[in-house]
Amino acid sequence: MARYDFMSDNTAPAAPEAMAALVAANSGFVPSYGEDPVTARAADLVRGLLDADAEVRFVTSGTAANAICVAALCRPFESVLAHAHAHLAIDETGAPNFFGHGLKIIPLPGVSGRIDGAALSDALGQGENAHVQSPAALSLTNATEYGAVYSVEALEALIALAKAKGLSMHLDGARLANAAAAGFDLKAIKGLGVDLLAIGGTKAGMTPTEAIVVLNPALSPRFGARLKQSGQLPSKGRFHAAPFVGMLEDGALLRHAAHANAMAARLAERMPFPLTHAVESNGVFVDMDEPARLRLHDAGWASSRFLDGSVRFMCSWATTVEAVDELGEALKAI
Repeated sequence: MARYDFMSDNTAPAAPEAMAALVAANSGFVPSYGEDPVTARAADLVRGLLDADAEVRFVTSGTAANAICVAALCRPFESVLAHAHAHLAIDETGAPNFFGHGLKIIPLPGVSGRIDGAALSDALGQGENAHVQSPAALSLTNATEYGAVYSVEALEALIALAKAKGLSMHLDGARLANAAAAGFDLKAIKGLGVDLLAIGGTKAGMTPTEAIVVLNPALSPRFGARLKQSGQLPSKGRFHAAPFVGMLEDGALLRHAAHANAMAARLAERMPFPLTHAVESNGVFVDMDEPARLRLHDAGWASSRFLDGSVRFMCSWATTVEAVDELGEALKAI
């Protein structure tokens, strides 16, 4: 049976800090639908992480978080600008379009998942036309689907272009912890003009949970109703908030992300196949032909081929030095 250690950071178990917080939350009777003390504590910790005064809500998946965010920023006859390989654009089974009642995703190019500034300028320069869905929002991802990390300055430049044209801003932070561990300043987000931020919990080592951070207060009214209609206002909300308590109270979120990043760097050092993208966070992408990938599978290691044809190896909080070295030897052997 193949090992799934590097197939995705979704294949890892939940971190002990997240599980301990869940057990601790499973005591007594508390208000439902996110009105409980655990949810309040988790929201405070997220606000502290960002040093931002914002509304914080917890939902069950990254798909829900992203789709709800862009639906809140666009009307059905408008569109969202996003990288062509962003999760929002290619891996949500049309959820943004469904939640947004017909909104469109306009794909933009860029190396390693980072949007090219010139391409964004071109898209923003298109005149208004009643026959097309003009852009109302920009969606950026940090770290990107290829593990690239935007600097604060790079995000600022792209967001400034969009804001100058009146667009709203969504930041997909499914792997925001890995970006932070790589040096991205989370406290800079509040000053960038981001309206809605999704912070990934699941990939970071939690049980299924993500945080939506409403940084634009004008979007707060009836946001709870939007979540309820979307099936994302769980009655026992404390169990979605609790993992964030466990992962944020003693710094486990960033500590585990730094470990995942370090394991990816270690794997890159031992990689006999050419890298197709620089290793900046917890993903390693390589040029590997299909026969070699199948030999690796036969040797007991599952892997996936990504959108650009690369073979992807993802590290997680649970990746061990021993597993990295074992995979390194298996890669050399094939």
